Amino acid sequence: MTIAHTDFYTGIPSASDKPFWNHFWMAKMAVMGTRGIRTFSRPLRYRNQTVALPDGTLTVTLVGQEKGVDVRIALDIVRFALENKYDVALIFSQDQDLSEAVQDVKKISILQNRWIKCACAFPVSPTTPKTRGINGTDWIRIDRKTYDSCIDPKDYRPKKGSP
Repeated sequence: MTIAHTDFYTGIPSASDKPFWNHFWMAKMAVMGTRGIRTFSRPLRYRNQTVALPDGTLTVTLVGQEKGVDVRIALDIVRFALENKYDVALIFSQDQDLSEAVQDVKKISILQNRWIKCACAFPVSPTTPKTRGINGTDWIRIDRKTYDSCIDPKDYRPKKGSP
């Protein structure tokens, strides 16, 4: 088996709002690029959200949310299937919004008279309540030890004295 390519998708906080995390993700994605990983990012969108505090009172806070990342993943899954770029798409997400793209890939498989598989990999542990993969995919449950062994040990945090 040959890995055709690896793509990474994420939302990134703005430098003006969260400079620490913006630097972290920009540095991490730059290194990914040097390792042949194609990266795709979108700026987080910020919205006011009401949250309950531990004492029961409510407060409004600005929360960053990913918008459009799942759409880009879905488009790429379908486009790459149409272009015969893969036989197996391994998706590291549990976002059920991607199930429609998986359905389209199954249709493409029939139309092109070829075998295409979509699988969904995700970590599980006794403390992880979400144990379902994306509908229509094969589910690959990753135990904590395996998951931890895959974590990138590099420190992408800004160095003291840098912006």
